[in-house]
Amino acid sequence: MPELPEVETVRRGLNKMIIGQKITAIDILYDKIIVGDVDTFKEQLIDATIAYVGRRAKYLLFNFDNGLTMISHLRMEGKYQVRSKISDFDKHVHIIFHLSNGEYLGYRDVRKFGRMQLVDTNDVTKVKSIALLGPEPLTPEFTYQSLLEGLKSTRKTVKATLLDQHVVSGLGNIYADEVLWLAKVHPEQPANELTTQQVKDLHNGINEDIKKAIDAGGTTIRSYVDATGHSGEFQFQLNVYGRQGKPCKRCETIIEKIKVAGRGTHFCPHCQVLQS
Repeated sequence: MPELPEVETVRRGLNKMIIGQKITAIDILYDKIIVGDVDTFKEQLIDATIAYVGRRAKYLLFNFDNGLTMISHLRMEGKYQVRSKISDFDKHVHIIFHLSNGEYLGYRDVRKFGRMQLVDTNDVTKVKSIALLGPEPLTPEFTYQSLLEGLKSTRKTVKATLLDQHVVSGLGNIYADEVLWLAKVHPEQPANELTTQQVKDLHNGINEDIKKAIDAGGTTIRSYVDATGHSGEFQFQLNVYGRQGKPCKRCETIIEKIKVAGRGTHFCPHCQVLQS
């Protein structure tokens, strides 16, 4: 699943390619991707101009000049492609926006889990999926204090807490494992039992890792590519995710993989000790 760095990379690419383009037609080949009435969706976007592509956590926000915003959640496999011909898209492209410059913006989603929802721009923050999100890394709102208060409010494991998007938003399975390794915190440690130093290290690690991942264009494990079709490069800098059976880069203990919060979880049993 694309996480914050991947979605941010896609956003930046789209802003270079489609800003100022008017939607002249829309082909919807799989209705369930659209939240709400499909015909209304098309009617409201045709003749609208793309003003800017924003982002909130893992959600892309397509802002149009008519006061509407399309909230796009890529889920597991979603990605956007810009092509000069419709025939350049494969069978997994389910939504095609015809652009005024003669090009096409296609939404490709092998699993068809992604969703698009059209709302008034002024109401974006009121949409439930957006309203429940915690502060993002690298923003003024994401402070040590906000992280501390969020962690102290729950007895769930710290890994589950990082994944639920309420305490901090934008982290998925890959970056949760990475930041816990950086902070030397066991993924099964109850969130409310972290020490002050561990919370400080975790806060620093989250900001550090997300910034590096954005700078590297995201992480490509299986199928992620950005809006220009390029893979990310952060996978070459991963310290723990996907490295089970290999030596820890810090202490050379063999990395283990367990299941936490229903997700495959990688950690170093020497660096990340579960405190009783």
